[in-house]
Amino acid sequence: MHPIHPDQVYPLYGSASTRAMENAASADLPAHALMQRAGLAVARLAMALAPHARTVWIACGPGNNGGDGLEAAMHLRQQGRRVLVTWLGQPDSAPVDARASWQRVQDAGVEWTDGPPPTLTRDDLCIDALLGIGVSSRRHLPQRPPDGRMLQCLQALQTLQAHGTPLLAVDVPSGLDAGTGQFTPGFEPVAAPPGSHGAPRYTLSLLTLKPGLFTASGRDAAGQVWFDNLGMPLAPTGPALPDAWLSGPPPSAARVHASHKGSYGDVAVVGGEGLAARGMGMTGAALLAASAALHSGAGRVLVALLDDGHLQLDPQQPELMLRRFDALALEELTLVCGCGGGLAVGPVLPAVLARAARLVLDADALNAIAARADLGALVVARSQQGQPTVLTPHPLEAARLLGLTSADIQADRLGAARRLAQQFQCVVMLKGSGTVIAAPDAVPAINPTGNPKLATAGTGDVLAGMVGARLASGDSAMLAACHAAYLHGQTADTWPAGTALTASALARRVSP
Repeated sequence: MHPIHPDQVYPLYGSASTRAMENAASADLPAHALMQRAGLAVARLAMALAPHARTVWIACGPGNNGGDGLEAAMHLRQQGRRVLVTWLGQPDSAPVDARASWQRVQDAGVEWTDGPPPTLTRDDLCIDALLGIGVSSRRHLPQRPPDGRMLQCLQALQTLQAHGTPLLAVDVPSGLDAGTGQFTPGFEPVAAPPGSHGAPRYTLSLLTLKPGLFTASGRDAAGQVWFDNLGMPLAPTGPALPDAWLSGPPPSAARVHASHKGSYGDVAVVGGEGLAARGMGMTGAALLAASAALHSGAGRVLVALLDDGHLQLDPQQPELMLRRFDALALEELTLVCGCGGGLAVGPVLPAVLARAARLVLDADALNAIAARADLGALVVARSQQGQPTVLTPHPLEAARLLGLTSADIQADRLGAARRLAQQFQCVVMLKGSGTVIAAPDAVPAINPTGNPKLATAGTGDVLAGMVGARLASGDSAMLAACHAAYLHGQTADTWPAGTALTASALARRVSP
């Protein structure tokens, strides 16, 4: 058992894949062995997280997730802890393994209760063993909202955590879809009281790691994720292939002395429409992307501003070389196109799509492609010609490209990224909490780094520039996207406390 660190790569399995692996593991083990291992793992982590807890309340559902909680209760009681259990099952209708664990709890003398004791505080511990992977947020798989004792237990767990009692979820926080990271309606967590940050949240993922713990609402709901494979090998060639990978950091690659600026590629940023006639301007987005490419190690960075041909030197970054768009040798460059491009990006996109050696499409370039089928066809043609392309949409831009709503995208981020990658035959980086990187006919990746400090204007432009720099240096499109997303988030994760994160400061702090 160990906490999940963002510096390692892990295979991730959704509900169906996990059940296939669970069935295969159970066939190789004695009856009840897998649940016994799970319960012992939960008990051990509970004792490590709350070694001085006066009371542990465990809410156990009627299925096997509840059986894991019952098994944990027995071990905690044997260790001398005061354990109170609310079980929503019945011995005559419980699954075989859960019924065996219920009997072990009976024999251990664990206390039963209809709900949480009224005296639980931050010095105690709650354990959520209600549902595990037993729910789905997908619209085509309707799930009955919680009611009765299930609803009461769910609300009690959420309220206690919001008011200060630590919460440990067994496998998956109840109501969270293990594959999408979204909550089924009726299961959403309650907000912490004003002025309170709530108590710590922990999740012990059992047998497999689930993608829903690392994207969408899952990152907040799961808190710190721990993993125990229950003594079973976690190999991607087992009974089920991974649904995704949790990506890791790029390998360190020291630059050799016998190199020069041409060794690390040329990036050209095309965007930054000037709208002086309307008292507006968007050149900042292009300059942010260019700054990020520069600080990410690109050998040279060119900037072609789509502002009626006016070349504007950035006195803070004289290394950025200003060019007219028609002076760019597109066939020799890695282009980052769209950042602040506005309507002006549309007329240059056909040339960009047809001729750029390597290409990152962001922001207004994506909006133009969503509005014009001919541009989408040119994106697909790039794949047929071996020209690497990366799309970097946020959920609303992804929705425009797929003809959906942003809510549709967020409801299944992995699925949306796969669809985009397949439709445009290129790498897609769907930004957001747990950025998803997908390629046609490949297992997608989820980025584990980043935090809410990135929720500020311009950080997406910085990310696009970083992808461009890595493409220019020789990374494949998939690796460029994965590595840039990781370093982008890692920079935010190591941001100095008490210092505001701005996009311009972020661009200057990133490293190759």
